[in-house]
Amino acid sequence: MERSFASEIESLKRGEGEIFRGEGILAVTKALLQSGVSYVGGYQGAPVSHLLDVMVQAKEYMRELGVHVEACANEASAAAMLGASIAYPARGAVTWKSIVGTNVAADALSNLASPGVMGGALIIVGEDYGEGASVVQERTQAFAMKSALWLVDPRPNLPSIVRAVEKSFALSEVSNTPVILELRIRACHVEGEFVAKNNVVPALSAHRRAAPAPHDYDKLSHPPVTYAHERRKYAERMPAARRFILEEGLNETFAGKRDDVALIVQGGLYNALIRALQEIGLADADGQSDLPILALNVVYPLVPQEIVAFASPRKAVLVIEEGQPDYIERDIATILRRAGVDTALHGKDMLPMAGEYTSEILVGGLAQFIERHVPQLANAGAQNYMDEIAALRQTAANLLGAPAPARPPGFCIGCPERPFFAALKLVEKERGPMHVSTDIGCHSFATFAPFSFGNSILGYGMSLASSAGVQSFSRTRPIAIMGDGGFWHNGLLSGVASRLLNGSDGVLVVLKNGYTSATGTQELVSTPHGAERRAAGAASATATELTIEHTLQGMGVNWIRNVHTYRVGDVKNALEDAMSSSYAGLKVIVAEGECQLERQRRIKPLRAAALARGERMVRTRYGVDDETCTGDHSCIRLSGCPTLTVKTSRDPLKSDPVAHVENGCVGCGLCGEAAHAATLCPSFYRADIVSNPSRFDRLRAALSRLVTKAA
Repeated sequence: MERSFASEIESLKRGEGEIFRGEGILAVTKALLQSGVSYVGGYQGAPVSHLLDVMVQAKEYMRELGVHVEACANEASAAAMLGASIAYPARGAVTWKSIVGTNVAADALSNLASPGVMGGALIIVGEDYGEGASVVQERTQAFAMKSALWLVDPRPNLPSIVRAVEKSFALSEVSNTPVILELRIRACHVEGEFVAKNNVVPALSAHRRAAPAPHDYDKLSHPPVTYAHERRKYAERMPAARRFILEEGLNETFAGKRDDVALIVQGGLYNALIRALQEIGLADADGQSDLPILALNVVYPLVPQEIVAFASPRKAVLVIEEGQPDYIERDIATILRRAGVDTALHGKDMLPMAGEYTSEILVGGLAQFIERHVPQLANAGAQNYMDEIAALRQTAANLLGAPAPARPPGFCIGCPERPFFAALKLVEKERGPMHVSTDIGCHSFATFAPFSFGNSILGYGMSLASSAGVQSFSRTRPIAIMGDGGFWHNGLLSGVASRLLNGSDGVLVVLKNGYTSATGTQELVSTPHGAERRAAGAASATATELTIEHTLQGMGVNWIRNVHTYRVGDVKNALEDAMSSSYAGLKVIVAEGECQLERQRRIKPLRAAALARGERMVRTRYGVDDETCTGDHSCIRLSGCPTLTVKTSRDPLKSDPVAHVENGCVGCGLCGEAAHAATLCPSFYRADIVSNPSRFDRLRAALSRLVTKAA
């Protein structure tokens, strides 16, 4: 049973004048409906997953409005959906996670940007940059500039975000150009409220169908018209966009008490900047700054006359642009020099080139800027703030007595992918080091201790493709690992099809947990019983279940083994067979085990209902006999389960702590399986906890106690 978004769906129905409260990304969802969007697609990924998740669960309401919602197989298929807006006045929106999603969608986006669009086309990107990022540290700005896609970066409050969505559609239509709306993690999760409007029934939808568009070669991304497209991008579309940005006041100017120096900041960093100014006494509690601020809610394209008008009266301006390279600073420098403005311009000379701009970082840059250009404004605020931070760090260090230990992410308790890596660890112990091509997904947590597997991560579903070169010269067969999400996203074509085309050797392991788990446990085409649920929600659908195994067989893969991940011994044997087999083609192991999060969501309500009815229920727990445990902790190094830990032994003759299973155990059995497969000590035991026991259960328990006491 997946997470329910029932309350969020109800909030989407709020009408004119009602107050909408919630997260930033949910406000975006509401703004799409208020803007008359015809279709929405995307590929899930933090921090924008909820946008698509809520709309998919709200299929009945979406059907009522006539909005088509599609959970796409990958970001490329999502971007291609925007092709509907090239020839029709239909507003469309797609969403995905940051630069990694944009990279996958790049081909479709380039071909979309060339002819441009008739209906508004909006790309909502979760800009996952900085210390909390889970992807490569790159920015969407580069792609926007390269393809002449307008880039909106709104101030992180709900009214600004909603206005940005609505105006982005209008900006797209007035300039015939797709618009990217980037939202940082904090913007997606910021809480707030805004005054709602009525949702708008789309101009084109299932309720208002259109005749086929006439053939227009000028709207195809195909030579020779692509040369004309290139000219129109900068001779017609960009000037139209700049006029709209200026006329609608999409960028915001905030007056300050001084006029001689000023700040230019990306809209998404505005809150952090105000916080930093408050820390050094240059902004009040209401956010009124002593220094004038130009907040760029549209960071590409910049409007030259706006930049010149803001900067020319000042003797110095500081550009606050997070990440590298310094695209915005360079653009502003060019605009000012071409206009003959000699205002001193600062940015990356006073702020770090790379990394997230926290309040601490911003305070350091602001202090340098003020000291250089308005020393009379300098006060002890910045130094006091930095001293306070240093003192807090020293206090923490003194209390801890040592640096805080690293806390890398790890597998969930009972995760079905952990036992696979326990088996792989056993194979490594017998066969020696192996080259392991890893992938994006939950299984990438195996790159951390205690497993420490992985030689490369090249992209979602790219693990098999990334081992193609290695397999040509490696002494042992490299192993490529991907999840079922990665398999359907990209791995089937980029990896499996390529190996079959070239007839080359290789070992692929597909960890089949039934969902795209790392992004929120969304369904796949091979999700167990997913076809039945989809068929129940659409009259035209059929309950045909697709499986990874049947797909591989249909493509011509002849060596396939299916194992259950919790059976560590069986997984180990399958891996050894694949590594030593005389078969020279692609060998695939499908290691199956349901995502534990989804399993718990599914069985907990069923168990609670059964207990309420007084039914007999059995729950399995595992434990360690601390009298038998020797304290060598091999089980912990092999399992890595968070509930398998240590405690002080009750035996005064044992100096080392013994293994211990905490109450968070979900009864997956990995600890016992791993101990058996590795021939470890026999200290693990299994206990069945019976609720609402029968008379036979009570009798058996009584006899057991008698026998135990007699022994």
